[in-house]
Amino acid sequence: MRTRPSWTLPTAVAALALTAVAALPAHASTTSTASPEPAPASRAAAPAEWPAYIVTVHPGLDPAAVADAYGITPVHVYRNVLNGFSARLSPEQVESLRTTAVVESVEKDGTASSSGPAAF
Repeated sequence: MRTRPSWTLPTAVAALALTAVAALPAHASTTSTASPEPAPASRAAAPAEWPAYIVTVHPGLDPAAVADAYGITPVHVYRNVLNGFSARLSPEQVESLRTTAVVESVEKDGTASSSGPAAF
């Protein structure tokens, strides 16, 4: 008997989502219907001396919600080419994000260049 892919894919996605929610900090799992409160002082803009990073989260997760769960104010949120956000991060935040199950990668932002012929 064959297993229909349409039955197994939603199960795998649901399992990934449950794992991702379990990996979020405890304060991120509570929901509130009240209006948003002002950002605390720790949520202020990151110091300019902190380097910018691009954080990629698992597909199906909201990158802005992941950033918010870790107290990070993203500079940009990406949803088309990659699922993630960019932000200025402290070394402690970088290590915390790299060890969580909801994050695929944390890469330092920078310029890209090519010196060879273009490949199409």
